[in-house]
Amino acid sequence: MSNPNYNKPILSNYDTNLTFIVLFLIIIGFLAIFSAGAPKCIMQDVNSTFFVTRQFIWFILGCFFMFGLSNVNYKIYDKYSIQIAWVIVGFLIAVHFAGTTVNGATRWLSIGPFQFQPSEAAKLGVIMLLSSAFSRDIKISNQKLWKYFIPIVIMIGLILKQPNLSMVMILSISSLFMYFAAGGSMKVIGLAIGLGIAGVSIAIQSFQKQRILTWLNPEADPYGAGYNIIQSMMAFVAGGFFGEGYGNSRQKLGWLPEGHTDFIYAVFAEEFGFLGCLLIIGLFIAFLKRGLLISNKCEDVFGKLLSAGITVAICIQAIINIAVSSSMIPATGVPLPFVSYGGTSLFITMCMIGILLNISKKRIRRFPNVQQ
Repeated sequence: MSNPNYNKPILSNYDTNLTFIVLFLIIIGFLAIFSAGAPKCIMQDVNSTFFVTRQFIWFILGCFFMFGLSNVNYKIYDKYSIQIAWVIVGFLIAVHFAGTTVNGATRWLSIGPFQFQPSEAAKLGVIMLLSSAFSRDIKISNQKLWKYFIPIVIMIGLILKQPNLSMVMILSISSLFMYFAAGGSMKVIGLAIGLGIAGVSIAIQSFQKQRILTWLNPEADPYGAGYNIIQSMMAFVAGGFFGEGYGNSRQKLGWLPEGHTDFIYAVFAEEFGFLGCLLIIGLFIAFLKRGLLISNKCEDVFGKLLSAGITVAICIQAIINIAVSSSMIPATGVPLPFVSYGGTSLFITMCMIGILLNISKKRIRRFPNVQQ
C-alpha cells in the first residue's frame, strides 16, 4: 500500500543566508544602542544598560514569533488578511483616543512599562491586504477588491492624523511597488505618483513646511530646529573613513538627542567611519537580494507579492533613515530596521522576517510509491 501522506508536501530548510544577515544587523544594533544610549541613561540616572536591556526583551519576544511564524504556512494570511487588518485599525483608533504623545506626535499605546506603536503593524497589514487583492485581480476598479482597499485607506488616514507622514510614505511606496510587481498599469502608477506628490505638498503646507525649511537651511536656527541636522553632520565628519572607534563618539554625549533611535546611523558613522556605513548598507543590499530571490522562486502570486512587499518595505525604511541621518532628506521619525532602539519596530520586523522565512521554504510534493 502507498503512504496515505504522499500528497503532503515536503518542506525544505528556510533561507539560512537571510537569517544570518538579519541576526548580524541585530547584533550591530545591540552594540550601537549600548554605545549611543549609555550616556543618556547616565544623564537620566538609570542603569547604562537600560535601553539595550529593553531592546533585548523585545528581541527574545521577536525570536519566539519569528521562528514560530516561519513554521506557519504563509497561505493562511491570504484567508485572514482582512481580519488582521481590522484588528490593526482597532489599535490605531485606540491610539487616537488613549495614545501617548511624544515630541508632538501621538503614535504609542502604553502597556505597563512598555509602549507599542500600532503604525508599525500597519506595514504588515497593508502588505497582506495588497498581496491578497492583487493575487486575485490587478484591476483596482474591481468592486470586489474594495473590501481590501477600505481598511488601507482608514489606516493611512489614522496614521496621518497622528501625524506620521514618514510611515505613510513607506506604505505608499511599498504599495506602488507591489502594484508594479503584480503587473499593474504604468498609467495608474503615474497617476498615483502625481496624487502622492500633491498630497505631500498639502501635508507640507499644513504641518511639515517648517521641517522642510529647516532642512534646507539648518544654520538659520542652529540651536533650535536645525540642531539635530547640524550635530548629525558633525558626527559623519568626525568619523571620517575609519571612525573614532567603538564607544568614542562625542556627539552621543548629549549633543545628538536621538542618537540611540532616529540618528543611530550618525553615531555609528562617527565610531566606525565610512567603512562602517558601507557595512550596514551592504547588509541591507544583501537582504534586498535575498528577499527578492525568495519572491522570484515562490510558485504562487500571493507568496511572490507578500515576500516582495515585506522585503521592499523594510529596505525603504532603511533608506529613509539613512537619508535622514546624512541630511539627504528632511528629518522624519523613522527607526533604522533591526538597528535603532525601538521595541515595536524590532518585534514587527522580526515577525515579517518569520513570514519571509516560511515563504523561502520550498514545498516539494510527495509522490506515491508504485509497487510492482
